[in-house]
Amino acid sequence: MKPINLAMNGSSLLTPHTGIASYTRNLALALRASGEAEPALFYGMGWSSEIRSSPLPGAGRLKDAVLKVIPRPYWLRRLGIQQRCFDAGVRKHAFDLYHEPAFLPFRFDGPIVITIHDLSPLRYPETHPADRVENFRRMLPDAIERASRIIVDSEFVGREVMEMFRVDPARVCPIHLGVSAEYRPRTAEETSGCMARYGLQRGQYIFAVGTLEPRKNLIQAVEAHSRLPESTRRRAPLVLAGAKGWITGDLEAKLEAAERSGDVRWLGYVPAADLPLLYAAARFLVYPSIYEGFGLPVLEAMASGIPVITSNQASLPEVAGDAALMVEPRDGDGLREAMLRFVENDDEVRRHVELGYAQAARFTWHACAQRTIAVYRDALRAAGRK
Repeated sequence: MKPINLAMNGSSLLTPHTGIASYTRNLALALRASGEAEPALFYGMGWSSEIRSSPLPGAGRLKDAVLKVIPRPYWLRRLGIQQRCFDAGVRKHAFDLYHEPAFLPFRFDGPIVITIHDLSPLRYPETHPADRVENFRRMLPDAIERASRIIVDSEFVGREVMEMFRVDPARVCPIHLGVSAEYRPRTAEETSGCMARYGLQRGQYIFAVGTLEPRKNLIQAVEAHSRLPESTRRRAPLVLAGAKGWITGDLEAKLEAAERSGDVRWLGYVPAADLPLLYAAARFLVYPSIYEGFGLPVLEAMASGIPVITSNQASLPEVAGDAALMVEPRDGDGLREAMLRFVENDDEVRRHVELGYAQAARFTWHACAQRTIAVYRDALRAAGRK
């Protein structure tokens, strides 16, 4: 069967990589490896067959400025010049289908598949800037209307989309994400250079990852860690990896105080090459998010051989299964006790590491790509194209 000639928006790969960029890149690679779809990526002003593995030069150093000038794709109002550049590539390449991996599609005269990763701007508008919430409310209904099929990261998000937008269940396609091969256990020798660069000790820090923004609930992790015994805090400092986001005033104040005391380290945006090493060398991951459409860091940590503490809300129980310690995201005492349990109890750590391996092995980008290809073919059949 002839491979699907696929248009895909790759704009998220131009800025410091977060969840949508990871999804876009790994799905595109797996689609190409399958031989059943050949993606061409649109990079804002032009098209390329390249699947970028890193942001534009300097984007990491200038992350705050970049995120202000080029907001993440799912709340960016499409500029007319981008649409014209998109159209030029469509005319040239005669694509069979267009997949928008970041919510809001360009205009396209053919079958459109969109991915909705979560509905947090609508469910928790107080955790997002007001202009983003307004854009989401105004633009997402039209995106849903124009899409032939809607991919969602979890059964949880599928229910949210159907409930909020009264979408025909036949158009909603839950497809779990995968875990990349670079997330795996590492030897001390493999992590030694990374530990030296960041001034960390292998197995002697608690790891947290995510953009500094209210939904990730990192303030709860900082506060719970601050209530651990002093000797425990010294033995297991909290290390945060993630770019500065939005509505961060309270969190930054607490971070500054905790950093002065030596209890917490904020690394800022971490290059993609370092992140798997930081996972693998940590004692465990704490991920107390209020709301996630999937929760990829949970699986990345499990695949890296460390146990996980996460919240019991939204998609996270679906992703973590019984392999993580789960707490109410605003239960500071519960989070503190879970941290203490993993710091002090090696048997608990070993047990959850084994559970985590088994859970993470269930999620692969190959499986994600195969199910996505089935959605493409369904959308093409519905349009009478294949």
